[in-house]
Amino acid sequence: MGYKEEFISIFQENVTRQGSKELLDWMLKTDFFTAPASTKYHCACPEGLVMHSLSVFDVMMEKHFEEGIDNLESFTICALLHDLCKAQFYKVSTRNVKNPDTGKWDSVPYYAIEDAFPYGHGEKSVFLIERFMRLKTAEAMAIRWHMGGFDDSNGYSVSSAYEKYPIAVKLHLADLESTYLREKNTSVVNKK
Repeated sequence: MGYKEEFISIFQENVTRQGSKELLDWMLKTDFFTAPASTKYHCACPEGLVMHSLSVFDVMMEKHFEEGIDNLESFTICALLHDLCKAQFYKVSTRNVKNPDTGKWDSVPYYAIEDAFPYGHGEKSVFLIERFMRLKTAEAMAIRWHMGGFDDSNGYSVSSAYEKYPIAVKLHLADLESTYLREKNTSVVNKK
């Protein structure tokens, strides 16, 4: 089973909320399942975004899901959709790099950002999800603040969100572990 099929299977099995089918249909029309997760830092490769989303889901379930306390649908929504803002966000471009063996300049592919809707990061994911499916307050907070201190507008709000909504802390921790510990060797544009 490929990444796309695994994502769809988990999503359809765990998310039954009104609008979830329409959201998935929209996602299938975007580059979500072929896009990278970053320009060069983690999962900067074809299918990197879906790979990262599945990795975050795995970490959240393995390390943070507490049976009887946490909600599987909420965990699935937060983990799989936290970076929905990256759909239709990257484009493949080229740049010249000097070849150390030949001394000649070679044109090499790289991912560039082309943000047609610059609405922020977490808040953009929340906005896109809610075009189709209502989020619970805790889910919206978790997705909005999943970047933690890496977000450029946090102030006191992120601390307040983490204090009130444990799922927000769990998503942030899963995103950090996936990005910096589990996805270290997935940063090549054309890697499969």
